[in-house]
Amino acid sequence: MKVLMTGGMGFIGSAVVRRCLADGHSVVNVDKVTYAASEETLATEAINPLYGWIQADICDAEIMNSVFKNARPDAVLHLAAETHVDRSIGEPAAFITTNIVGTYSLLEAAHAYWAGLLGAEKDEFRFLHVSTDEVYGSLGAEGLFTEKTAYTPNSPYAASKASADHLVRSWNRTYGLPAIITNCSNNFGPFQFPEKLIPVIIMKARNGEPIPIYGDGSNVREWLFVDDHAEALLQVVRNGKTGETYNVGSSDELTNLDVARRVCEALDDLEPRLDGASHADRITFVDDRPGHDFRYALDASKIANELGWQPRHSLDEALRETVRWYIENETWCTNIMDGNYRGERLGLAHGLAGGN
Repeated sequence: MKVLMTGGMGFIGSAVVRRCLADGHSVVNVDKVTYAASEETLATEAINPLYGWIQADICDAEIMNSVFKNARPDAVLHLAAETHVDRSIGEPAAFITTNIVGTYSLLEAAHAYWAGLLGAEKDEFRFLHVSTDEVYGSLGAEGLFTEKTAYTPNSPYAASKASADHLVRSWNRTYGLPAIITNCSNNFGPFQFPEKLIPVIIMKARNGEPIPIYGDGSNVREWLFVDDHAEALLQVVRNGKTGETYNVGSSDELTNLDVARRVCEALDDLEPRLDGASHADRITFVDDRPGHDFRYALDASKIANELGWQPRHSLDEALRETVRWYIENETWCTNIMDGNYRGERLGLAHGLAGGN
């Protein structure tokens, strides 16, 4: 399979690139390389003859048309996006541009390319748009988001992704583009940019700094290991039904405070403090994020029943693997943060660390 990937140097995108190459698929990666992306993330993959990279903005229609013409993909995996909720609160314009206008530009290029295909090439082409559970809004203490849940986005980030989802669905219904949407729960794992909750906890703890948790730490998220997500996306693009949406989740729900405590437990084992105290002693509570959704949780029975996908990693196993990776890859963390992000808090209307 020839895959056109957008955002392949980002956190989830790079995991999908690695999965594609491991499965023998060729990949052309289109990435603008914004602050949260780095060529170092795919340094090993860069020498693979199945891998190619084009530095470009998906909003550039002319370049996107050229990419399709030259790459002639069998499938598009669209992951390019601005993703951090906190950053969207203070800097929403970039989210509107990349997530909405960029998706529109890519859809137009994909549709023009697909319309010109013939026979089996046209029948087998797929456009997979990777989205988030945040488009559904917020849950109370009980219940799950299903693929039929009405959209109620509550942050600029969520609204931009919801808009992109609607565009993809309309290009499928109106123009027949064979598109599929996935909505995933919170991802974690190696190579995640250090503005997100789990990397923030690891790096603050290792630096001997206070570990900031929003509010009282009771907000609940469902946590999905990024390698499991990558496998799910390949399963969907190969075997998913066009025009459908698939929720991709793990059923592993934790409060933000519990996440911090579990990460600290792993750190206590892998890199104990010299004074013998627990890293969890550094957990502190800071003012909550504006409009902070209380709980996200997905019903992922559809992808399990129809496509046979389930996550392979246990939460504790994956958290421990993630903590170990950050300990062993300090250089990557230092390099990607250089000049872009210093662990400061983001998320207030006028600029604030560590929300998902």
